[in-house]
Amino acid sequence: MATTAPRLEFRHIGKTFPGVRALGDVGFSVRAGSVHGLLGENGAGKSTMMKILGGEYIPDEGEVAIDGEVMHFRKAADAIAAGVAVIHQELQYVPELSVMENLLLGRLPTRFGLVDRRAALKWTRERLDALGVDLDPRARLKSLSIGQRQMVEIVKAILRDAKILALDEPTSSLSHRETEVLFRLVNDLRAQGKAMIYISHRLDEIFELCDAATIFRDGRKVADFDTLEGVTRDTLVQRMVGRDIGDIFGYKPREQGEVRLAVKGVTGRAVQQPVSFEVRAGEIVGFFGLVGAGRSEIMRVVYGADRRLGGDVTVDGRAVKASHIRDAIRSGLVFCPEDRKEDGIIGVRSVSENINISARRNHLTAGLFVNDRNEARTADTYIERLRIRTPHRKQEIRLLSGGNQQKAVLSRWLAEKDLRVLIVDEPTRGIDVGAKNEIYNVLYELAARGVAVVMISSELPEVLGVADRVITMCRGRITAQFNRGEANEENVLAAALPEGASATPMRNA
Repeated sequence: MATTAPRLEFRHIGKTFPGVRALGDVGFSVRAGSVHGLLGENGAGKSTMMKILGGEYIPDEGEVAIDGEVMHFRKAADAIAAGVAVIHQELQYVPELSVMENLLLGRLPTRFGLVDRRAALKWTRERLDALGVDLDPRARLKSLSIGQRQMVEIVKAILRDAKILALDEPTSSLSHRETEVLFRLVNDLRAQGKAMIYISHRLDEIFELCDAATIFRDGRKVADFDTLEGVTRDTLVQRMVGRDIGDIFGYKPREQGEVRLAVKGVTGRAVQQPVSFEVRAGEIVGFFGLVGAGRSEIMRVVYGADRRLGGDVTVDGRAVKASHIRDAIRSGLVFCPEDRKEDGIIGVRSVSENINISARRNHLTAGLFVNDRNEARTADTYIERLRIRTPHRKQEIRLLSGGNQQKAVLSRWLAEKDLRVLIVDEPTRGIDVGAKNEIYNVLYELAARGVAVVMISSELPEVLGVADRVITMCRGRITAQFNRGEANEENVLAAALPEGASATPMRNA
């Protein structure tokens, strides 16, 4: 039950970066024992506000108050000491260390001046069991899936016993089961009197978990809802994007040509059973399965990012060399990975360089010198076309929101003149509804150009709404295929589940 006095208050917060006003005179409050939804498009200022709360940014104007006391956070340690825990969308962990070491980073138990690993392991196992989280304390973070790494970050925040928790897109990489565990933990924390901010583009989660909500647009607060009773999904979307986008998927049928991508009997280290499928020119094929189904693993082998041990991949009948990314790109086969931070972008380089990097060979003068004017023109074209929110093309891409980073990655392949096959892995992970609509339109445009599109997604409504054909996977093998008219939530989910599991439809995105 929520108390009456605010536990957390943002008062007239303002923050400016070179060339962009990130937040302007923004304020809202969160009560103890409540979950407060924070909504808005990518680049609206949500993550900037959370970095101010977490002590990573210092506001130019305004103040943050906890239990009525004004805070002066100069670094992240100040916020942690005040009882604040922030789980960012872009995860912050040490990949070479174990789950146990990441959870106890900076506070590992010692004995006679040495780390007491036995005590640390016992403590970690007890806490994970108490929370109902299935993780091996000894596993290195780099060996875990993105969803498991995200769960480690969530557990780390909970174990700090913070009185204020902020969760930025916490379910963007979680499996259905992990999401249920998170929801249970959030409800338990609310019952304990914690004050929580919950950022998500999955509106069903907002309605299920949140007691109140605030909406940002272009760095300003545009709406406050003290309660979500009687508030509709359409109302939230309209206030977030400032327009009625109607059907978010906006499916556009098109003619399909001959087989463009053919995968026959392909195997790899993580793909032990031979996998075969085909995609036609102009076709969008959605690959659906639960976390661990093997969708990403097979596509990495097809692309050459992981070693191909057997089978053949052809594009327009031309063989693509095994485990050879350069040959895949020259064949017109490109891949947008799920983890854009680790695999998709070069964070310390500019937006322009990230857009042009794969098509740079098309911008050479005399085969040797980069034509900066052509690259600038290409970058500006796609920044405008995909509405990438950046103060200028020379901005380091790491400073953009996750959704705008994803648009830049897609722009890279749109700029590729010889594109024939595009594989996109979770293209809308952590992206707002307006940006999702824009990305779907890019996929439709590419398909209309004759590109064969393979879309991996854990969001079943997205697969059903965008794909011409749906292929399901479970435990490393293809289990079923459905044409658009045949596919529905029940039969697609049933085909993706292990035998004997209950086919309960997943939450909508």
